[in-house]
Amino acid sequence: MSNNGSSNEDNELALFHAAMQGVEPLTATNKAIICEPKVPPVPRHGNTFLEETGLGTLSDHIAITIEQGDDWSFLRPGMSHQTLRRLRRGHWKIQGNLDLHGLTRDQARQELSIFLAACIQNNFRCVRIIHGKGLGSKNHEPVLKTRIGNWLMQYKEVLAFCQAKPEDGGSGAVLILLKINM
Repeated sequence: MSNNGSSNEDNELALFHAAMQGVEPLTATNKAIICEPKVPPVPRHGNTFLEETGLGTLSDHIAITIEQGDDWSFLRPGMSHQTLRRLRRGHWKIQGNLDLHGLTRDQARQELSIFLAACIQNNFRCVRIIHGKGLGSKNHEPVLKTRIGNWLMQYKEVLAFCQAKPEDGGSGAVLILLKINM
């Protein structure tokens, strides 16, 4: 049996050498492969910033319509459509994330206010909010998606938002472009 095992190894080695005939090793480069670190969580600050700016007063009673479906988006009046196109294509690096899975409407509203206040203070340009796809809800529809869109439009610092690319959460997440203070 040991001869048969050795013979199989010799055959495999011969096949490998035949397959590699004419192949040359890659030349070494002086370039390093950089893996971008994950976005660190935004530390919570006191609610004084929320109170000073009025960011903690998001209403559910403002009836604003947002384009639904695959093109779920918002662009502040006066902004170029190129801005929304760039946001959709990932032009800006995502600098902050907020996951609202499993939160009630009131909890989500509070977390959103705290998160956006911290992002604005830190001059973040592009952030992502994960609201979920609604697969666990009663009707299998997203519960927070429309509310989050309406809340986001109440922030003058929100210049645009759109549904995230599939690799960033797809229909269960929204990318937001924020106005930065110079």
